[in-house]
Amino acid sequence: MKSKYWILLFAVVIIACGALSLWLLTPGEAAQFAEVWSDGALVKRVSLQVDQTFTVEGEHGTNVITVSGGKIGVTEADCPDHYCMHRGMCDSGAQIVCLPNRLVIKFVGGDAVDGVVG
Repeated sequence: MKSKYWILLFAVVIIACGALSLWLLTPGEAAQFAEVWSDGALVKRVSLQVDQTFTVEGEHGTNVITVSGGKIGVTEADCPDHYCMHRGMCDSGAQIVCLPNRLVIKFVGGDAVDGVVG
């Protein structure tokens, strides 16, 4: 009799975890704006609806940021790992970060929910 309760409890936990994973991984509404921060200071707030390319030069390095088709991404960087470039063009979700150059792109507006912020 006890083993039936453990099996039922295990099944409920598995179903709950699966439902939570689907909810967290479902893309939310795209952001309307992005804030570009360099070394802890706000550099620029851009609309994702206006295509543009600009350069952020900081004390630790240079990044070229492109806004196109409602998405934003780092297209060139002089950091050693280029992780920020591999992130690709994004319209919501987790921040785009270039740690060596101390650059952060945060999404603002829209009701995007992801596993980072909950």
